[in-house]
Amino acid sequence: MPRLVECIPNFSEGRDVGVIEALVDAAKGVPGVTLLDHSSDFSHNRSVFTLVGDPAGIADAAFDLCKLASERIDMTKHTGEHPRMGATDVIPFVPIRDIGVGECVEISKKVAARIWEELGVPSFLYEYSATSPGRQNLAAVRKGQFEGMPEKLLLDEWAPDFGERRIHPTAGITAIGARPPLVAFNVNLDTSDLGIANDIAKTIRGSSGGFKYCKAIGVMLGERNIAQVSMNLVNCEGTPIYQVVEAIRAEAGKRGVTVTGSELVGLAPAKALIDCAEYYLQLEDFDYGKQVLENHLL
Repeated sequence: MPRLVECIPNFSEGRDVGVIEALVDAAKGVPGVTLLDHSSDFSHNRSVFTLVGDPAGIADAAFDLCKLASERIDMTKHTGEHPRMGATDVIPFVPIRDIGVGECVEISKKVAARIWEELGVPSFLYEYSATSPGRQNLAAVRKGQFEGMPEKLLLDEWAPDFGERRIHPTAGITAIGARPPLVAFNVNLDTSDLGIANDIAKTIRGSSGGFKYCKAIGVMLGERNIAQVSMNLVNCEGTPIYQVVEAIRAEAGKRGVTVTGSELVGLAPAKALIDCAEYYLQLEDFDYGKQVLENHLL
């Protein structure tokens, strides 16, 4: 069986169909790589791609996509609800089959070096690739966003891991690293009050004393005029999806608001979703390994 690495690059473009289609074509054009999914959000002004392939192919795909993004996305004109600091905002590599975290770290470093040498886009290494504990958390790395990054890079502790202390004038700076699988999951509220979403996000995120493996922010979906709690769940066994949803529902209720729906961004491990089914169906003596048909077929 081939060795497989997953790569989930995030691009700061969710509105220009031409740019998004060009990125899709580029992703499909790399030998040894399969584009599994891509999704774009107008309010976030962001697109998330999910690719899987062999180590060499996935490294080439990450570079090719970053190159195209640096040519087609101008961060000086970018606006959107999602925090961002670069045209290619983040490039995570996730070990999937017959490859270790250490090898994914090496892939992240090679890609980061190439992006700087050939494109002039600097980068921070984050998560498992981080060069210091303060760079493991993507939120800390991205703090300041594109507009504040030139000043941030002059601070002693924030020199890029690859590149000089300056951002690319239009493509910004990129975070690159190896990480475990995560679930990008959003919950919509029946309110246009962004403050409520921010309050709930602060209550549930780990950095504020909430769920250990939950990262959360409040965002506004302008085209729908509703507020959203946008999350990354970095360990769905430690912090299950259903646990977070119920906490948001309870916090929203305290504020006279209800949950109207949710959104899964990109792909998620099957078990993370089946755990939700087990919880809400109140299944007794459920055996994930034996009672899920696809587990037997695969």
